[in-house]
Amino acid sequence: MLIIPVKEGESIDRALKKFKKKFEKTGVVKELRSRQAYTKKSVRRREEIKHAVFVGQMKQAEQ
Repeated sequence: MLIIPVKEGESIDRALKKFKKKFEKTGVVKELRSRQAYTKKSVRRREEIKHAVFVGQMKQAEQ
């Protein structure tokens, strides 16, 4: 359960924005989508490696 403390005088829009950010961090939607269809372990591993290579290239280009 997510609890969002709302300060006195704080707008509802701001509280909603905080809620959305917290909800996204929990990864509920991401997990739900991943469970909709089974992905083989080899495919998942290949995607992880591909992502790691991409991140490494981005960091190297940044320096």
